[in-house]
Amino acid sequence: MTKVLQTQPKISEVHTGVQDAEALAEGLTGALADTYRLVFKTHAYHWNVTGPLFFSIHKLTEEQYENMFAAADELAERIRALGQLAPMQLSEITQNSEVKDLDSTPTAGEMVQDLVKDHESIATRLHKLIELAGDHNDAVTEDLATARAAFHEQAAWMLRAINAS
Repeated sequence: MTKVLQTQPKISEVHTGVQDAEALAEGLTGALADTYRLVFKTHAYHWNVTGPLFFSIHKLTEEQYENMFAAADELAERIRALGQLAPMQLSEITQNSEVKDLDSTPTAGEMVQDLVKDHESIATRLHKLIELAGDHNDAVTEDLATARAAFHEQAAWMLRAINAS
């Protein structure tokens, strides 16, 4: 193996005025983990939804998982910009995520309710990250977390509207 291929990623110190990059990266890792778990869950529901609202749910979930997949890259790159390492193992994603799977195969309505719960949970977690970033002089992470919270709040609203009676 050539020497250039033996370079390993490492934590580095960043001098941008951000305070406690490690704590911020930990918060971002949670957001990334939740995002990645919800990408898969949303995609799985997208594949398996049935019933009279199939097309509506299928199209909405596709838009949502595509948005979250792109966001995962932004979150990971922010962790790296803070000089920290982004998760490199699936076990890190599952351990750091609050998103959980249901125990049984859900109906279309249960899928929608489950996704609403997850989006709201992630938005709540992002609100905590916004506060942490503000307290640690990190406007970039604060802006990223604000944008992601807005997405999850809107996603929850759109999904709730499907189940409204």
